[in-house]
Amino acid sequence: MQALAQKAYGEVRNRTADNKSLERALFQQITDGLIAAKDLEKTDPSTWADAVNRNLELWTLLSTDLLHPENQLTEATRKSLLELSIFVRRASMKILSGEGEIADLIEINESIMGGLKR
Repeated sequence: MQALAQKAYGEVRNRTADNKSLERALFQQITDGLIAAKDLEKTDPSTWADAVNRNLELWTLLSTDLLHPENQLTEATRKSLLELSIFVRRASMKILSGEGEIADLIEINESIMGGLKR
């Protein structure tokens, strides 16, 4: 069943958007969640913790893709993004422990989305 779903999703994806558009849309969705959670940080910890975790999952997937041998980005770009993913992981842990700011994650994601528009 899962293989059929992946095949169907892949076919729809190929017809509807390129990879950059999909990545930008995913970053936008996750970043919108972070922005909404920022206002609820003190009143609804489960919402902001969920938003931070979703962002961390996105960056974990991105890291995995960057390490894949077939990734077509330059080595320098892959290295920079991997270093950024390490920063995101550390910042996320600080935020979840009450020491960091969600705004840092929002700023990083917005920078990435800006790069994906090119």
